[in-house]
Amino acid sequence: MTILVLALSLVYFGAVATNYGLSFFLPQIVKAFGLTNFQTGLVSALPYAVGVVSIVWWGHRSDRHRERRFHAAFPLAIAAGGIALSTVFENPVLKMLALSIAGFGIFGNLPVFWTLPTAFLSGAAAAGGIALINSIGNLAGFAGPYAMGAIKDWTGSYTGGLLALSAMGLLAMTLVLVLGHDTSLEHAPGAPAPDKT
Repeated sequence: MTILVLALSLVYFGAVATNYGLSFFLPQIVKAFGLTNFQTGLVSALPYAVGVVSIVWWGHRSDRHRERRFHAAFPLAIAAGGIALSTVFENPVLKMLALSIAGFGIFGNLPVFWTLPTAFLSGAAAAGGIALINSIGNLAGFAGPYAMGAIKDWTGSYTGGLLALSAMGLLAMTLVLVLGHDTSLEHAPGAPAPDKT
């Protein structure tokens, strides 16, 4: 069980790193487009607007299909891909489109992720395991922005930091796909059968 808890901690670390690493620097990236402070605030909200839709729709889809692993891994791939794709574009519209796609993945993953520990842990082990996963994973709230800032200082560009965040998301996705789990622990007794539509 300890290996599984540590693996889930790394998954959560990768998810949180993409979230905070991008969130802390998004206004600066957008401000570099030459916008006013007010415009920067509006444009910076776009990935979060997409994220609101993602949290509700993707979480509902996961519940409807009663499937967790793909629904946790796919958004991490989308987040990593969107962040990496944003480094290719100089055009502000295309860059924000890529970052908004990343927002779908970043925020779509988080609610589904928290169903995974209960597919590995039950009883008293669940409380301690979830606390450990949360504690280790939230260290990325420091590590993600720190890595972004340090790489920006070394290189003078956000590209390296964004690619590092993307790599953390890909690592998290890979771990989700590699981990096996007991799907019977995901569902309450007597829950309806999954919707195949």
